[in-house]
Amino acid sequence: MSALYQRFLKVLEKWPADKSKVGRDFEPKPVENMSQAKLISGTQVANEIRESLKQKVADIKKDLPDFNPGLCIVQVGGREDSNVYIRMKIKAAKEIGIEAQHLQLPRTTTEIELLDKINSLNNDPNIHGIIVQMPLDCDTKIDSHKITDAVHPDKDVDGLHTMNEGRVSIGDLSGFMPCTPWGCIELIKRSGIQMAGANAVVLGRSKIVGTPAAELLKWHNATVTVCHSKTKNIEAICRTADILVVGIGVAEMVKCSWIKPGAVVIDCGINVKPDPTKKSGTRLVGDVDFEEAKLVASAITPVPGGVGPMTVAMLMENTVRSATKAAFNLLKKSWELAPLTLRPARPVPSDIVIARSQTPKDISMLAKEIGLLGNEVSLYGNKKAKIALSVMDRLKSRGDGNYVVVAGITPTPLGEGKSTTLIGLVQALCAHKQKNAVACMRQPSQGPTFGIKGGAAGGGYAQVIPMEEFNLHLTGDIHAVTAANNLLAAQLDTRIFHENTQKDQALYDRLVPRIKGDRKFSKIQLRRLQRLGINKTDPDSLTPEEMGKFARLDIDPATIMWERVVDINDRYLRQITVGQSPTEKGFTRTASFSISVASEIMAVLALAQNMEDMKTRLSKMVVAFDRKGNPVTADDLGVTGALTVLLKDALEPNLMQTLEGTPVLVHAGPFANIAHGCSSIVADEIALKLVGSEGFVCTEAGFGSDIGMEKFCNIKCRSSGRNPNAVVLVATVRALKMHGGGAPVTPGAPLNKQYTEENLELLEKGLPNLLQHISNGCSFGLPVIVAINRHSSDTDAEHELIKSAAVKAGAFTAVVCSHWSDGGAGASELADAVIKACENSKNFKLLYDSKMSLLDKMNTIAQKMYGAAKVELTETAQKDLEKLTNAGFGQLPICMSKTSGSLTGDASVKGAPKGFTLTVNSMYVSAGAGFVVAMCGEISKMPGLPTRPCIYDIDLNTETGEIEGLF
Repeated sequence: MSALYQRFLKVLEKWPADKSKVGRDFEPKPVENMSQAKLISGTQVANEIRESLKQKVADIKKDLPDFNPGLCIVQVGGREDSNVYIRMKIKAAKEIGIEAQHLQLPRTTTEIELLDKINSLNNDPNIHGIIVQMPLDCDTKIDSHKITDAVHPDKDVDGLHTMNEGRVSIGDLSGFMPCTPWGCIELIKRSGIQMAGANAVVLGRSKIVGTPAAELLKWHNATVTVCHSKTKNIEAICRTADILVVGIGVAEMVKCSWIKPGAVVIDCGINVKPDPTKKSGTRLVGDVDFEEAKLVASAITPVPGGVGPMTVAMLMENTVRSATKAAFNLLKKSWELAPLTLRPARPVPSDIVIARSQTPKDISMLAKEIGLLGNEVSLYGNKKAKIALSVMDRLKSRGDGNYVVVAGITPTPLGEGKSTTLIGLVQALCAHKQKNAVACMRQPSQGPTFGIKGGAAGGGYAQVIPMEEFNLHLTGDIHAVTAANNLLAAQLDTRIFHENTQKDQALYDRLVPRIKGDRKFSKIQLRRLQRLGINKTDPDSLTPEEMGKFARLDIDPATIMWERVVDINDRYLRQITVGQSPTEKGFTRTASFSISVASEIMAVLALAQNMEDMKTRLSKMVVAFDRKGNPVTADDLGVTGALTVLLKDALEPNLMQTLEGTPVLVHAGPFANIAHGCSSIVADEIALKLVGSEGFVCTEAGFGSDIGMEKFCNIKCRSSGRNPNAVVLVATVRALKMHGGGAPVTPGAPLNKQYTEENLELLEKGLPNLLQHISNGCSFGLPVIVAINRHSSDTDAEHELIKSAAVKAGAFTAVVCSHWSDGGAGASELADAVIKACENSKNFKLLYDSKMSLLDKMNTIAQKMYGAAKVELTETAQKDLEKLTNAGFGQLPICMSKTSGSLTGDASVKGAPKGFTLTVNSMYVSAGAGFVVAMCGEISKMPGLPTRPCIYDIDLNTETGEIEGLF
């Protein structure tokens, strides 16, 4: 006997004794002038609903071919009666086009384990409906109410969550309604009777049927009475009903004497009754005596074939409704984003004062506004978060936004506001033009922050906030890069030490130890065996020669390219000696430190497209060459898996916001003069999906177009396969005057009056630098929008001169921007220009073919981007070129490492000289990142602190907890 049936009997036992005989002396007769009741076929209505749902699913798939509504039925144990219901639900789902899965858990499942499974389904974007099959058939006690409330309200297609029940109780029918009561309402509608103004009686007050049925009838404007086991005069009350809904759980309890002639009777009961005439010995009956009731009622639902099929149909309706909402969110073109209001002060205060004058949104709110799900956002406090890479899978069928790169002309040492312009542009697009728009930025290094440059959060009223968190630590990505880099460095030197102090057999035995009598290769060791052409998996089967070949990397210390890193400016680490301790037995070597953002691992982080790609790139990183000239990789050192573990969270981009509450993705931070100088591919990819086909992703490229933009196109876009739509080129009157021969611009020193007074002659002499950068953008087939970042001392005449020259040189347009002082409103014209430029921009092309030789690639970049006549290799660089080509790296793109202060390799040369020779001093490979680095001139990978670094001004107010003096 089922637990449900036992409960029915307990209800019956509570019923007053005199009520149990109600109707026995009544002889049923057909109502005068009335035939038998019309049958309301739940089977027929359910079929109609399923056909309608099938069409809805087909309509969704027209717009989203890869989208499938998903339903998961969770069952604990294996009760056969539950299995029958589950099979029925799965069959109905498949007929409609819903992907239904049955998650059957053992009877030993605990409450915690079940809650964990439900939470996992809540977080699965491919599951739109969750059903927990009741009753739970388990060995341990599980609170069923806690379980139903664990299902997220947005996936509670049973409609049993307290929140969904509460919505029904207050008349909010926009959520999921309980399926049986909702099915009853649909059947009443189909009967033709008007619920509005009708007297409705609900017999039973269960959470699943009676109570929600009464609420739904009430909100359909019926006058409702609920009867239960304590109700007096129940028969008389029932006879007042125009609509009688019965869900009391007692077989054939309601007799015809309870029914008002002409009433509509909805029987929700399903009971097993002995019947020797049936092969099974039983038959299903409802809570209403059907044979009697059909003689009195005008319409009645049969059992079976009445409410039962409707329950399943409405369950499917809820599932499709949930899936439709998910599909709508994928197709939705506009965010419901609430911008933050700016109130610009005059004169413009310091950056930190402006940043602290604005209260940021809770980052979870911003995440929801731009279409991220709760499980896709890992909060770091309430102002920053990481975004899960799974977003790309969920949004894979969504269109991609317009892709805009922001670069600059050759800057002064003060910088020309490229990051500020990026933020101002996105504030204008998003907060003022109501376009979906995301800014993608690099994470700043602590080196410049504590050195002389300061942070990189933008400035004035075009900033990322909170600026302190943006510039300090953020979520620890750079620290993860530092740890991973130095782990590899430690393993490299350690391996050299052990190879120098052990013979082959001893080395092999320690690399493949016998543990509890068992000896086996790890996964990474098996990969090394395959690379060596040793097709064996049993460690004991290798010959002595194979053991030596496997165990000994035979690294040539003179070829080591891997440096330790730290994320501060420390000039005394530019050259060091390692191995000085007596324990290292005299195996010393000269080494050096780089700043963390110069690590190849940072470049890998920025260029990886997913976790697997990052792992593959890490494995390929070349740390040195062996004595035979073969590259030695991180995989050879056995460290790939460990590096991936350290960087697992770092691969997720960080979400922050601008002063106007628009989204910013901050991720990775490779320097542009040393590495490729762009934020990450994964950040751009996620942003392009989030903004949708009519949105905009504006991403920065470091320094001038000759460095950052060139590498953005030739390295980053070559790797991602993305085609940018436009380039925004940031220019200032100040920088162009410097290139025209103006006085030196020195940080911390007052500007010469040439820069604060109108000087059209000097400005005109500097225009060739701008024209070269415009030409650079056009070389890639991109429309170039020149953004003139206005300074307070600029004049209209100076701006007009720049605008005229830019358009004449082939720029799409040139506009003046005041975002520093006015926020997004000051970049409104720039936003309009970007929107227009992206409308018909499909001419992007790479500068060179990957099959070209390394020398030809360098010459192409130098000639087209810098205006050089040719590239000249030093003797060292020539040897490097030959070694790298012979090692198979000739197909890789080139990363030119040169000064950002000039189009040439000499930072002191300003303007736009032509026909010069660019000297390449040395070359090395970043095989994991996927490019060859050409060092042009003296480029330090470890900056030094100035005489008076920013450190002097930075302090923590211990009373308020605020950071002081950062900017």
